[in-house]
Amino acid sequence: MATLGDNLKINGDRLWDSLMEMAKIGPGVAGGNNRQTLTDADAEGRALFQRWCEEAGLTLGVDKMGTMFARREGTDPDALPVYVGSHLDTQPTGGKYDGVLGVLGGLELVRTLNDLDIKTKHPIVVTNWTNEEGTRFAPAMLASGVFAGMHELEWAYDRTDAKGLKFGDELKRIGWVGDEEVGGRKMKAFFELHIEQGPILEAEGKDIGVVTHGQGLWWLQVTLTGKDAHTGSTPMPMRKNAGLGMARMTELVHEIAMSHQPEAVGAIGHVDVYPNSRNVIPGKVVFTIDFRSPHQSTLDSMKGRFEAEAPKIAEALGLEMEIEVSGHFDPVTFDEECVAAVRGAAERLGYSHRDIVSGAGHDACWINRLYPTAMVMCPCVDGLSHNEAEDISKEWAGAGADVLLHAVVETAEIVE
Repeated sequence: MATLGDNLKINGDRLWDSLMEMAKIGPGVAGGNNRQTLTDADAEGRALFQRWCEEAGLTLGVDKMGTMFARREGTDPDALPVYVGSHLDTQPTGGKYDGVLGVLGGLELVRTLNDLDIKTKHPIVVTNWTNEEGTRFAPAMLASGVFAGMHELEWAYDRTDAKGLKFGDELKRIGWVGDEEVGGRKMKAFFELHIEQGPILEAEGKDIGVVTHGQGLWWLQVTLTGKDAHTGSTPMPMRKNAGLGMARMTELVHEIAMSHQPEAVGAIGHVDVYPNSRNVIPGKVVFTIDFRSPHQSTLDSMKGRFEAEAPKIAEALGLEMEIEVSGHFDPVTFDEECVAAVRGAAERLGYSHRDIVSGAGHDACWINRLYPTAMVMCPCVDGLSHNEAEDISKEWAGAGADVLLHAVVETAEIVE
């Protein structure tokens, strides 16, 4: 099988310019981006990506979840395509690179193949998955989840944002409801380039993370109900303080995660306190717990221990307690051949690399349920992501895209 020369790399300047041009759309307040899914800014970003794809000679398909598929033809019309991509939507205070690098890195590898007139047997399809972030419309990875059969289309259309607006209505409003049935496309493989969103690669001076696994997670929503009362006039022994219950459960979550080291994490994230007044003892608190691990047994053990011990805390404080599962997916093991293609590309190109477990969820985690999948990661400064200060270097972006190019083209098979 023919392979790319070891000195063949993408155009790093062009990739960086594209990243900076996309970052002008939906600017944040502190140098990052606020390009949340199905907003006017999202529509503008999609239009720019569409224009770039058409200029690169790609044909665009869109499914009923608004996911964009830009296809470069192969020489064999019957060969299964190799897919590559990520997402263009951001957090409300997001960075310029989370997701975007994977989409534009895919576009750049196509541009490079066009520059060199390199043909592949299998088509290559660059993908922008809708609503990966899940900030405006929960859950995260919504479109790829529908694609993988994890969610029903109508259920996804009925997701609402904080203003009560429905996903389906907003998708229609911005003009990106496609006519393709979701999940009808077949893939030879899927590759996703992403920033690490963690500190390991930078700390160890590695250029590339070869992603072998993705963490599974349990998201638990806990509601503690006590009694609103005046802070100044209610005796301490007579209080039913839901805030105190949450505080003690915060300690419990931390202790559970620490007791399952090294490959486990957990924290309380979103919190709503009622009535949230400075001189009223909280009568109700609703909060979410995020447990993650690449090992199913560890994941389930953490959840089970919290469910066993937290009610005892509530009972001791006179609180009522409800626990609801608000999100879950199993740990992911990525395809051995696709992972080997990523690792081999890094080695041939002379980039330092290490195997790594993805701490965050990605569209690749759902697609891996259907087709061979792998991920490439590059470092990010201080491991910071989901923050406007998120930062990478042009060299890191280029190295990640180089590895992506070689892994994808090896899988798509060069035609000599």
